[in-house]
Amino acid sequence: MNAADTTSMIRACLASLEPETVEITDESALHAGHEGARSGGGHYQLTIISKHFSGLNTVARHRLVYQALATLMGSCIHALSITALTPDEL
Repeated sequence: MNAADTTSMIRACLASLEPETVEITDESALHAGHEGARSGGGHYQLTIISKHFSGLNTVARHRLVYQALATLMGSCIHALSITALTPDEL
């Protein structure tokens, strides 16, 4: 699967969080030769802004993101760096 397909799938999975903004950067090329790259999983940086993060600490926010992306973790996504903010934190 190519990065554009994975990015589209990430966006679709995150729709349940009703994000105002989703920015996805494919950093897989920076990890060429890494074990995850050999197995086909990509390295991504994610910035997501959602009202669903209100009142939650960083760990709880990341859990919501990982829950939304559960079907992609370990297959299409090998590593994920997350910045999860509320609209008020911009």
